[in-house]
Amino acid sequence: MVLGVSSAAKRLGKATGKGVGMVAWWKQAFFVVLGVAALAVFSQAGSAVAGDYSFKVHNKSDVGITKVLVREAGGSWGSFDIGTMIEPGRTAKLVWAKHTNNQDCEQWIKVVYADGSEAKATKFDFCEDNLEIEFE
Repeated sequence: MVLGVSSAAKRLGKATGKGVGMVAWWKQAFFVVLGVAALAVFSQAGSAVAGDYSFKVHNKSDVGITKVLVREAGGSWGSFDIGTMIEPGRTAKLVWAKHTNNQDCEQWIKVVYADGSEAKATKFDFCEDNLEIEFE
């Protein structure tokens, strides 16, 4: 199909006296537009990955979750901002801070409930797509 367009463009060029130079210009313009489109697609894909790591916490208990704590092996506990609490029966999407991007995928997680009790710490691979962790 492209050959048909090129042949038509050559005939048009000969008829108008512009020759093959016009065809070369169109080819060049096509590849420039194609390159710009490819850059736009890949830059969008990169920005979606950089710093947008997330997971979901589903509270299956009868008590609200007031803290979500995570840590790398041997590290200290850090917390997510979950607002007041994750109500019983609700699910919250938590997004990792960009400064954690170079940390290990496998980390420990535990929650603190409104009654002061804590769930047992469990290790998860947070690089897993669509990760949803349930606490009972």
